[in-house]
Amino acid sequence: MTAGALTLIGVFALAILVDVPIAFGLILAVLAYLLAFGAAPMMVAAQQFATGMESFTLLAIPLFVLAAQLMNHAGLTQRLVRLCMAMVGDIRGGLAVVAVLACMMFGALSGSGVADVIAIGSMLLPAMKRSGYHQGFSSALVGTASSVGTVIPPSIVMIVYGTTSNTSVGKLFMGGLIPGLLLTLALAAVAIFVSRRHGWAGGQKAEPGERRRAFIAALPALLVPVLIIGGIRFGVFTPTEAAASAIVYALVVGLVVYRSLNWKSIVDSVLATAETSGAILVIIGAAGMFAWGLTYEQVPQAIAALIGDLTDSRVGVLLLLMTILLVLGSFMESIAIIIIVTPIVLPLLSQYGIDPVHFGVLLTINLAIGANTPPLGVDLMAACRIAGISVMYSLRHLMLMLVAMIAVLLLVAFVPELVLFLPNLMEG
Repeated sequence: MTAGALTLIGVFALAILVDVPIAFGLILAVLAYLLAFGAAPMMVAAQQFATGMESFTLLAIPLFVLAAQLMNHAGLTQRLVRLCMAMVGDIRGGLAVVAVLACMMFGALSGSGVADVIAIGSMLLPAMKRSGYHQGFSSALVGTASSVGTVIPPSIVMIVYGTTSNTSVGKLFMGGLIPGLLLTLALAAVAIFVSRRHGWAGGQKAEPGERRRAFIAALPALLVPVLIIGGIRFGVFTPTEAAASAIVYALVVGLVVYRSLNWKSIVDSVLATAETSGAILVIIGAAGMFAWGLTYEQVPQAIAALIGDLTDSRVGVLLLLMTILLVLGSFMESIAIIIIVTPIVLPLLSQYGIDPVHFGVLLTINLAIGANTPPLGVDLMAACRIAGISVMYSLRHLMLMLVAMIAVLLLVAFVPELVLFLPNLMEG
């Protein structure tokens, strides 16, 4: 590896060690590289920063974030939780299953794990505490279940990967459906197993007609994924246009159907969207700069050659990449990983015949696992913060959930059709 590449990686690693925010660490690494080696004029850094964000598809990110904010303020979250409680009833461990199902359903609205944690965790973590659930278990469960929101479409992570790799976002959305459901089932199974072993309570038995009333009340929320996925599947609109349509839908539901939105909640939604989207786009721009530096120093070719020396097996390459991503996910923010890693692995995907849609979904699952793995573990940290406990308090319960998620990851890695079946059907 060249001195320039070592400088890039070294300065970034040092910045992370001293707790510099990811985006600023990436920018500092590129500026130090340009100053030390004069590889290009300093103006190139600004150009690459802007180029990293210059994509029409990325416009879907603030649009989906705004749609989720509006739906949350409109009361769709509460109606989804009510529906889940009516479906599950009073079975042993029912509240834990409600948490998993509610996180999966809200993930289909938000596309963000942290947003999922805040929306669902704020409602269910106090209720689970009152029902006797161990707070470490509840926080770990909400954190891992919320990360499924990055696998279930619409996924912000998939939008960034699709833009970076020039892969169809619509196919990635379709490809994430089955793995997202498998992750939900795996976590629900863990929730029932642990809850029954400890004798933790369920919810309340649904009264006659409650399931029907809850379903009707939640129907507008349940139609959102149908609008997005159906519209993309049948070519009615692109992912970005789907996001814009979701905003219009959220406004209609909130202002006309539920009449729960007002000007204050709309303004609050816009402000929250600006804050969230701004943070995401700064990371995207900074990571684009860093990826340019790595490419200029031919790091992708060097890593591809190294992996080729280690194994010539397609399965071996996949397992090696999954291992690297699991480690990176524990230390870095998901979007930065995607933009930095994708240009490096694309030559390997074509060399070993790995479908970019398949890899994109595997990458997303890896990052969902990383979002709950210390020391970073942003979803887990958010859940623990809402519960008011230390992350260390949740680790014992977290391990079984991570094992379940890794089992699904390996299943999806070894059975590509679990990802590719629906995208191939989309082509047909």
